[in-house]
Amino acid sequence: MVSGNMPAFIAYSTATQTFSSGTWTKAQFNNKLYDTNSNFDATTNYRFTPTVAGYYQINSIFPITTGMNYAQIAIYKNGSAYKSLYTYQTQGYSIQISDIVYFNGSTDYIEIYINPSATSTNNSATQTTSSFSGCLVRTA
Repeated sequence: MVSGNMPAFIAYSTATQTFSSGTWTKAQFNNKLYDTNSNFDATTNYRFTPTVAGYYQINSIFPITTGMNYAQIAIYKNGSAYKSLYTYQTQGYSIQISDIVYFNGSTDYIEIYINPSATSTNNSATQTTSSFSGCLVRTA
């Protein structure tokens, strides 16, 4: 491990965001609880771009507050779907995803996208209900 140089972050959303049915929309995590290496952009792109190459544990949980048959959540790496999953429920639940992802330490970045089945849905996200986090688990 690289002592003292291990990027980690937790970002969360405090804004209500609308998601359209059948459309992958980037979740806007607009606040940070912490960001040890200043690699998370919480104002413009809502993405994590680590500057240390290696394998990172990536996690996200996001509340769904309107009724629907299912919702999807995805980890996008460099603008393309990397991993996604479906959750079949009714209103009032959270969707979550987790994986270990390799980053090259210079140009790779990661984002979270949501795709609901309802015509539109709003999240009433807070620091305790939504999060996007990651940490270096092993250098390259």
